[in-house]
Amino acid sequence: MQVVNRKGEREDVRFDAILEKLSSLTDGLDTDWVDAANLTKLTIEGLYDGVTTRELDQLAAETAASLASHHPDYSKLAARICVDDLHRSTKESFSEVVTDLREFIDPESGAHAPLISEEVYEIIMANKEKLDNYIDYGRDFSYDYFGFKTLERSYLLKLNGEVAERPQHMLMRVAVGIHHGDIEKALETYDLMSQGYFTHATPTLFNSGTPTPQMSSCFLLTMQDDSLVGIYDTLKQCALISKSAGGIGLSIHHIRSKGSYIKGTNGESNGIVPMLRVFNDTARYVDQGGGKRKGSIAIYLEPWHPDIIQFLDLRKNHGKEELRARDLFYALWTPDLFMERVEQNADWSFFCPNECPGLQDAYGEEFKQLYESYEAQGLARETIPARTVWDKVVEAQIETGTPYMLYKDSANMKSNQKNLGTIRSSNLCTEIMEYTSKDEVAVCNLASIALPTYVNNETKQFDFQKLYDVTYHVTGNLNRVIDVNYYPVEEARNSNMRHRPIGLGVQGLADTFAMLGMYFESDEAKALNKEIFETIYFAACTASKDAAIVDGPYSSFKGSPASKGLLQFDLWDMNEHSGRWDWDSLKQEIVEHGMRNSL
Repeated sequence: MQVVNRKGEREDVRFDAILEKLSSLTDGLDTDWVDAANLTKLTIEGLYDGVTTRELDQLAAETAASLASHHPDYSKLAARICVDDLHRSTKESFSEVVTDLREFIDPESGAHAPLISEEVYEIIMANKEKLDNYIDYGRDFSYDYFGFKTLERSYLLKLNGEVAERPQHMLMRVAVGIHHGDIEKALETYDLMSQGYFTHATPTLFNSGTPTPQMSSCFLLTMQDDSLVGIYDTLKQCALISKSAGGIGLSIHHIRSKGSYIKGTNGESNGIVPMLRVFNDTARYVDQGGGKRKGSIAIYLEPWHPDIIQFLDLRKNHGKEELRARDLFYALWTPDLFMERVEQNADWSFFCPNECPGLQDAYGEEFKQLYESYEAQGLARETIPARTVWDKVVEAQIETGTPYMLYKDSANMKSNQKNLGTIRSSNLCTEIMEYTSKDEVAVCNLASIALPTYVNNETKQFDFQKLYDVTYHVTGNLNRVIDVNYYPVEEARNSNMRHRPIGLGVQGLADTFAMLGMYFESDEAKALNKEIFETIYFAACTASKDAAIVDGPYSSFKGSPASKGLLQFDLWDMNEHSGRWDWDSLKQEIVEHGMRNSL
């Protein structure tokens, strides 16, 4: 049996040659479990005469990955096989790869279709020797199989369908795309990402350094208006955002319900269900970044809306097809009053927003008074036991996993954006609550910190100072993302420039506990958890305050809780601190200088 090598030459399959290559990739793996000889045997059993060496590598990688249930190091070996193959198939020089991406010609039209922006290309060319020499390609071998295949499928830039970038190329492209001419900052960003301390959000990895650098993750919208023009203007916004790889959270509380009067046509509304089917089809058609990820929209509705029961059924697998929109995600924006009525086994009333305005813009005691006044006036469309609605919510969650439950009063009372107006929804992933309006589409600018990287395996200590330093750096990165970002709609630019929200998440907390030998529910794990997030918050607030000293506070800082010395834990009446960080001094400096970011 013969294989065809990369030069197109045929040669005999040799067990020892394959074994030697696989064995060379096992450095640092547990060879008591990872058996290169057995993997070689299994790989050869799957070969056919005339197989290419690239196909052989792919088969060896897939075979190794299938053995990951025996030991996780097989997943690492599978990734190393793939990385080795990619390195043999791509150029090593970062600047040469960037040149190929910049000079790309569309094979169908023959037109120049650059995949790198002119500004970033010129910066890379002006510093090509420094950038080329700085990259450490050995770090490509740190991925596991699933991580590498995800990069290969969606993140690494391609030419004519073939991957052109290596993972290190992508990370350097992202770093330069964020920092432009500040090469030292770009190199620091590259170093921290390539060593696994943090990662930027998916759209940042997709688009940084490209001609359309849309680097933000999620966008929060409120329906432009309860009219045909307003609905379709909002649909266009959603399509443009999805095209640019943004996830979407959309509040529809003020769209009139089924049977409501339409003055312009002397007819009646069909309610929210047919409208949401249109949004559903748009999410299917306009995927993120041209096939990289599915378009995703989460729809937020308050439970006093008369169409709430039909809303809860939209993702179910049974029922009439014209009453389903299964590709959207659904969330309840829940006032405390509803949960109180459920707890008390009291009645719950539904009101059409066209007939009883203002409910979506009120929260807390103001909402309660307005809601009860509409009840007293007899304006309810229908009144049923609150627990009947709650049973429908639980039933839908069991069947479909939605609706997500978010609580309107807490979201507004405990937000640093409470001075802007009423917050009407969260985003696609429900991790950030931001103010939206007709002329402001709120934006999530995100990064994720990989906590296991901060564990010293020898001393079994967590490096809080390193966590502080990286968080401080990432906060600066996200401010750069806001400044250099491409905005698919102008309303998103308005919001991001006014309020400059950023989000720092984490990954690997359970892994961190395991590495430190802590039981997940132990007191020491609980204390570590608190101290990790206290450190992240302190570092981010410090970096934001320092940026405000240089560039000024965000424009809507005045009147915010932070401007009064109230930070997030103050809004929750929680003041237990580790004593590691000087919060009192930081608060005084924030009141004096402001913050660069509202969240």
